[in-house]
Amino acid sequence: MPRIMGILNVTPDSFSDGGRFTTSEAIADQVRQMLEAGVDIIDVGGESTRPFAEPVSEDEELGRVIPAIEAVRRCTDIPVSIDTTKANVARAALAAGATMVNDISALRSDPAMLDVVRSCDGPVIIMHMQGTPGDMQVDPRYDDVVAEIRDFLSARIDWLAAHGVARDRVIIDPGIGFGKTLEHNLAILRNIPAFKELRCPVLIGHSRKSFFEKLLGLPVDRRDSVTAQVSAYCAARGADILRVHDVGATRNAIRLHAALQDPS
Repeated sequence: MPRIMGILNVTPDSFSDGGRFTTSEAIADQVRQMLEAGVDIIDVGGESTRPFAEPVSEDEELGRVIPAIEAVRRCTDIPVSIDTTKANVARAALAAGATMVNDISALRSDPAMLDVVRSCDGPVIIMHMQGTPGDMQVDPRYDDVVAEIRDFLSARIDWLAAHGVARDRVIIDPGIGFGKTLEHNLAILRNIPAFKELRCPVLIGHSRKSFFEKLLGLPVDRRDSVTAQVSAYCAARGADILRVHDVGATRNAIRLHAALQDPS
């Protein structure tokens, strides 16, 4: 069974749950719910990366994520990832109790992030994104979306290895919704085994994404059920980590799908 990464957004403007977890009490309650549902990793983010999002300052992001990580640590000692592209935020988050770095820019946004990652021994998640959150959904184009993403991730794995970050520390994320159309996202999901060829754990972050609206007409508050269905599909295709909002629905869907498989 893949590991389930629960999303803890401490932003006022996240696309699906912005403003819900901005107090220590709300954070603690959400963490307890995720723990009861069987979460394996908690991913803390303090800057929205939805399409056309505006960046926030380093100080503002620190003011959001550090208290959140401390609140998580008061509840549990399970792995915590810091979702950031800023080296100083990642460094402070690791000092506060985070154990891994989740960088949607694949360490391209802040040159100092490499030193932060090299200074610790935890995993680093690198993601593919065409453009930036401010422009990635304007007109994303690929000749072969799966091959191009795989080649990008392969090059970043090699770059990290050449700079002292071993392959066995790297987790790859093809970046559902980050500079991709509906068709691109579906192609990624169908071809998870192609990313497994890179010999790194594969993370899929599809939870409540807008392609569910384009495909099924579902508003954001009605996407947890279909997110869970896609989670079960991804698990069957070999995904190693599933980054989701509703941990319980995802775990139940995966367990049910596995139980229904022919034991022969």
